[in-house]
Amino acid sequence: MHPYFSLQGRTALITGGTRGIGKMIAKGFVEAGATVYVCARAGEACAQTAAELSAFGTCHGIAANLSSEASVQVLAEQLAGEIGQLDILVNNAGTTWGAPLESYPVKGWEKVMQLNVTAVFSCIQQLLPLLRKAGSAANPARVINIGSVAGITSHGEDAYAYGPSKAALHQLSRMLARELVSQHINVNVIAPGRFPSKMTQHISKDDAAMAEDTALIPMQRWGRDEEMAALAISLASTAGAYMTGTIIPIDGGFSL
Repeated sequence: MHPYFSLQGRTALITGGTRGIGKMIAKGFVEAGATVYVCARAGEACAQTAAELSAFGTCHGIAANLSSEASVQVLAEQLAGEIGQLDILVNNAGTTWGAPLESYPVKGWEKVMQLNVTAVFSCIQQLLPLLRKAGSAANPARVINIGSVAGITSHGEDAYAYGPSKAALHQLSRMLARELVSQHINVNVIAPGRFPSKMTQHISKDDAAMAEDTALIPMQRWGRDEEMAALAISLASTAGAYMTGTIIPIDGGFSL
């Protein structure tokens, strides 16, 4: 690997890192030399993913439920007991809720906003001490928030809270990027289009739905694991050292 893209000697935490986009990024980071902590609610999934990815480098699992401020504080305290600094934080954990407009429940709206926006804010807030220790003018700490093209386009698919939650995350990221740049912490957003995940499996397992979906994408296909990993590595490595406050669609042209 070219040294510009090496993550050797760096430590990363990836929330929602046991499957989907989070796991794609975790695998790429491990292969690039980082010590990676994958976080999810299920301890068994964390342990299984850590064992699997440790075949490529160093990966640890850390179980945490991000549904409350208190649980995020526990995560931060546990991590601070294991590492001296956090070079890279990837806020990937998220959820969605679909229902017709007339029956869309407030509890669905609240659940989506809590995990997709509030929990991300809490993670950044509680992990700031570890990020500050890692950042320097030569090599800033990195926060990479996983947004969505749903926060850029108006293609909602009856998931009325999801797009607004991601748009809120995009704006929060821009605000924090401006505030934290003087502390040598970069904040950027990856806004994915379609990638294989639990959230999209209802489409990928239905041939007709898949054909209809890919017809909306100029490249006529979904994204691949290595493409997501490569973009995240770029933001986390030397390639992303002079980037902050950016929102990068990776969507095969869908947001066009």
